[in-house]
Amino acid sequence: MVKHVRAEEPTSIAKIIRERRTIRSFTNEPVTKELIIDLLNDAVWAPTHGLRQPWRFLFVSTDEKERFIEYLLQAFPNDQQDKMRTYFHAQASAFLIVIMSEDPRPKQWEEDFAASAAMIQNFQLLAWERKLGVVWKTNNHNWDPKVRQLLGVKPGEKIVGFLHLGFFDSEQIPEPKPRTPAEEKLTLFENLKP
Repeated sequence: MVKHVRAEEPTSIAKIIRERRTIRSFTNEPVTKELIIDLLNDAVWAPTHGLRQPWRFLFVSTDEKERFIEYLLQAFPNDQQDKMRTYFHAQASAFLIVIMSEDPRPKQWEEDFAASAAMIQNFQLLAWERKLGVVWKTNNHNWDPKVRQLLGVKPGEKIVGFLHLGFFDSEQIPEPKPRTPAEEKLTLFENLKP
């Protein structure tokens, strides 16, 4: 039997996976369309069943953030607009909304959702490498018909993630949160009792 030994230093992929954090504090450096296109062109190499590539994107640059927030606030009741304005301003320098085509067939829907999630993880890892922090949000407004209409989300499409983006200060990266060791979640077939 071959014994797998972990190298002293993890590979660059393992290192990035373990170092990536959810970042909620950003610098003032603008997030540009050119950077996002560059990251997405690599991220879309995620596995996708039948090469369906079910995703599309809506990007809000740092320069457009203010206008976008005011536009999006139309979907919220007047008494919630100040709260939501503060929330969106504090949360990100820019936004990337990932939208997926919803296949009506359950198997294909699940495959497409998994592919979209894999693509988002690729994006997060690529962004981290460039010191761009990402928070993957699935807030209630992702399902709100008014928000969907304002964002041009069509029937048969789903918002998979509202990604909050911004450059981060390397000195202010949060400490890692512990993960359950894989061994505690792993069942070996040889130990499976019928």
